[in-house]
Amino acid sequence: MSPARRRAEALDALTLYEACVTDAPAFVAFAAAVHGGSPRVLREDFSGSGAVARAWAASAPSRRSVAVDLDAAVLRRASGRGVRAVRGDAAACTVGADIITATNFPLGYFHGRDGLVAYLRRALACLRPGGVFIADTYGGSGAYRTGVTRRTVRLPGGGRVRYHWEQRSADPASGRVVDAIHFDILGPRGRVVRRLRDAFVYDWRLWSLPELRDAMGEAGMGTAEVYDRLGDALDSEGRLYVRPKPAGEPFEDDYVAYVVGRRGRTLAAR
Repeated sequence: MSPARRRAEALDALTLYEACVTDAPAFVAFAAAVHGGSPRVLREDFSGSGAVARAWAASAPSRRSVAVDLDAAVLRRASGRGVRAVRGDAAACTVGADIITATNFPLGYFHGRDGLVAYLRRALACLRPGGVFIADTYGGSGAYRTGVTRRTVRLPGGGRVRYHWEQRSADPASGRVVDAIHFDILGPRGRVVRRLRDAFVYDWRLWSLPELRDAMGEAGMGTAEVYDRLGDALDSEGRLYVRPKPAGEPFEDDYVAYVVGRRGRTLAAR
């Protein structure tokens, strides 16, 4: 077996996902800036390997995190200093936190609005006063267009992978989409040495921004804020500057947006 093939065989789908999909340090900085205070505990719902939870705990000695997922195998990746792994349904989790995240589109697992609102209510109840809930969704003119987009990513330990995002089916009438992720691990001169087809496949309800904001409002999170980027600049003290998307300001043609709900500071501490 060639050295390139041996390196490719050592890579698994979760490692490739973290390299291609999740910029955990950037998201951690965004989450802290959106909170606006001194948050200590972050809970990552639908965490998978817990990339965000691990990055949060590593970002400051005083910070700790909770990774919540149904899959015990992937949760083993979430172990580390300051990280507590909780195997279970995020919709039933009662662990309190200053920040709760549900990113990389997991709210799509709720195919009905009642289940979505019930989850959001429980998440709100678990937020400490002044806490924030952060979720994301995608939209734009291509949101219900089938097809594949590709990009090549350099891996942290060397080498490259071609990442494929496929929208396999999409029904605008029901909001249901089936999406898949594939990876091509590349060797010398860009030759594919290993393919991972259907590394991840998702059957989601694609919630629009107005639908998510409305569900958050019903759950008690007030008027949810929308952000279309993870930050704009650093201030003189090194803090990330973020701002909600102003009403009426256009989005890019195809976008990923973050929706933020808040718990007021006047409610009793948990």
